[in-house]
Amino acid sequence: MATRSTKEVGDAAEAAALAHLQAHGLALVRRNYRVARGPSAPGGEVDLIVRDRDGTLVFVEVRARAAASHGGAAASVLPAKQRRVVYAARHFLTGLAKLPPCRFDVIAVEGERITWLRGAFDAG
Repeated sequence: MATRSTKEVGDAAEAAALAHLQAHGLALVRRNYRVARGPSAPGGEVDLIVRDRDGTLVFVEVRARAAASHGGAAASVLPAKQRRVVYAARHFLTGLAKLPPCRFDVIAVEGERITWLRGAFDAG
């Protein structure tokens, strides 16, 4: 059996996360939204941007791990990663005429198990 690359694992986790969100009534707005900050400063990326049924714009970080050991996938979304997601989200919002309600969710994919953490962190 061939070993999958990190990118393949990440892409599969994002696809599973998107299917999970769509099954719960959320609609895809954008996938893999990236923004650069500068030559020596990391920018940001949002794995999935979806709209909830109530109009809330949801910025989703997807994390995949083979198992829940070492704190699991959700525990790997550290403050530095949160800041990069928030940075990209703020950039995305500048292109909108009207600011909708927003939240930041994390989808943890551990093997076949998907855990959806609504409001996992905030922009503060």
